[in-house]
Parts: sequence; C-alpha cells; structure tokens
Amino acid sequence: MFEYKQLSNEISVSVRPVYAEDKSNVITQKYVFIYTVTIQNHQSENVQLLRRSWLIKDSIGDIYEVNGEGVIGKQPIIKPNESFTYQSYCVLKSPSGSMEGVYDMETETGQSLKVAIPRFFLRSHLLI
Repeated sequence: MFEYKQLSNEISVSVRPVYAEDKSNVITQKYVFIYTVTIQNHQSENVQLLRRSWLIKDSIGDIYEVNGEGVIGKQPIIKPNESFTYQSYCVLKSPSGSMEGVYDMETETGQSLKVAIPRFFLRSHLLI
C-alpha cells in the first residue's frame, strides 16, 4: 500500500488509498476508493481541525469540490506529538483519479492554519 505524505505548518498529513473492488461496479462505472488519513501534530500546542476542502479529479475529466466542517463528523483536537487517524471513501466514475486538499485548523491560542493534504492517486486494479 502506497503512502503519500506532506508537512505544512508543523502538521504532517499522510494518506494511504486502496481500491475497494468489493464495493465497486465496473458495469455501472462506480469505482470506490477507501483512504486512511493520519494527521500528526508536531507543534508545541493543541490544534483543532475545523474544516476540510477537497479537489477530486477522475480520469474522464470530471472535477469535484467537497467542502465541509471537520472530518467524518468530528472536529478533533490533536495534542502536541500526537496524531488523529480516520478512514473515508471516494466514488469515481472512472478507474483512476486523484485527490488533494487542505484542512483549516486552529491552535489553542487562536492562530489559523492551512494544512495541505498531499495529492494522492486513486487507481483500480484494472490499471495495475
């Protein structure tokens, strides 16, 4: 399993995507990808994840933007030298694509942070 990683504002974000063949349907052009994200706080104070923004592209040229509060219904507070891991999914109409984005976070002293989510590639077993 390949891991994509990026460090910004002393917060590292790593992503491990996998193709979910058992949830996908090639006939109906439904390709499901599950991704696991780990956010590690390297700062000296707590940070809270408030919002996320995603840019999702598939190989047939469709582009989707997803914005919202927190992740998986949570706005986690991450302590110094600790991490938060969650799993989510994306459905594409094609067997490959990419995702990237940004988390809006805030330190316990009120400083706003933009934390990059690295671009990662989604590839079904059909392309391997």
